[in-house]
Amino acid sequence: MTNGGVDRSIECTGSINAMISAFECVHDGWGVAVLVGVPNKDDAFKTHPMNILNERTIKGTFFGNYKPQSDLPSVVEKYMNKELELEKFITHEVSFSEINKAFELMLRGEGLRCIIRMDA
Repeated sequence: MTNGGVDRSIECTGSINAMISAFECVHDGWGVAVLVGVPNKDDAFKTHPMNILNERTIKGTFFGNYKPQSDLPSVVEKYMNKELELEKFITHEVSFSEINKAFELMLRGEGLRCIIRMDA
């Protein structure tokens, strides 16, 4: 179906097995696997050395190569100029005393972004 492997693969889950599969499914000679997901700290990436010797490429990135020091000022400027509608991503607001509710919403997949109010 892929005639020797895919040209590109992108892994976003952080599952170590998915990361290995994403690398091993790319084509020898020119295939590129990009690993975005973050695995558990104790996971080990294991593959046969021939997968590397056959000129497959593996790349990794944290946060899509976002650089807060240089990128954040422009994001803030866009928000202040009403070019970004961040409020629509806020699904819930809870007080600090209800912080466990925010975690429950997150675990159930119901809370996209939850604001924690630090009421005195």
